[in-house]
Amino acid sequence: MATIFHLALASDWAAAQDAGAYTTSTRGLTLAEVGFIHCSRGDQWPAVREAFYGDVTEPMLLLQIDTDRLDVPVVEEPGAPGSSETFPHVYGPLALDAVVRAMPVPVAGSARAGAARGDSFGRAFLDEMFLNMALVVLILLATAAGLGAGNAIGGDVAPFVGLVLGVLVGIGLARWIYLRRLSQGRRRPGRPPRRHSPS
Repeated sequence: MATIFHLALASDWAAAQDAGAYTTSTRGLTLAEVGFIHCSRGDQWPAVREAFYGDVTEPMLLLQIDTDRLDVPVVEEPGAPGSSETFPHVYGPLALDAVVRAMPVPVAGSARAGAARGDSFGRAFLDEMFLNMALVVLILLATAAGLGAGNAIGGDVAPFVGLVLGVLVGIGLARWIYLRRLSQGRRRPGRPPRRHSPS
């Protein structure tokens, strides 16, 4: 899974829930006006937040996007003419199921303030890493249990069959837990001046 991010007003994200797709390009501009949706990589969004959304007082969200779930192109392009720094641009409406998490971001002040409150990308990254490690441990435990059951039955084939079944059960459980967490991560939290920004 490739992950990119988009800063969104909570009101725009709520409107997208009703519309069935997200079509805001950036602050005060639509996909139809710009031609693509501005996004950022994980190391870019805090600076974008401070530079272009520092004066926003309404609730904002950081949309975590799984690019594998998009059915429109994502193109890396310079954020400004002549710039060497590129940003991911989504060329089409953002499907709601491509947004795997909508995280609150600070409504005023520094984006680093969010890190202190624990609702930042860093916190989400650690949570995600912990979940992934737990899922790997779950798969290993299921594999060991399957192998143990196969050895208990005995014979030449039973341990191998137990091993394969353990792996399949472990992967199935891990996938179910992961998908369930993603579906629970989607929230429905309930126009500033036009300004172009690379988010």
